[in-house]
Amino acid sequence: GEALKIEAEMPGVKLEDIEVSFDNGELTLKGEKKFEAKENAPLHRRERLYGSFARSLTLPWEVKADQVAAELKDGVLTVTLPKAEAAKPRKVAIKYVDKK
Repeated sequence: GEALKIEAEMPGVKLEDIEVSFDNGELTLKGEKKFEAKENAPLHRRERLYGSFARSLTLPWEVKADQVAAELKDGVLTVTLPKAEAAKPRKVAIKYVDKK
């Protein structure tokens, strides 16, 4: 298509704790899920992960870096990376050559 879309689940991570960067063909997602203790809440066991994270992806084609967009909705971060003109598929015309 016209763009590559990357979705990353980030439940419980606040918008201000997420960083998206694109540099030299590499997309990097960084963030931190902070521990928030709830007062007066007895807790026997907690199975949630907290802390910092980072993931980097090298993209398979060139993108329009100035048009990269990201949005966070319902705990899912969606990053849209429009393909550069050079990376878009195109038809190649075939010339007929008569062997005379």
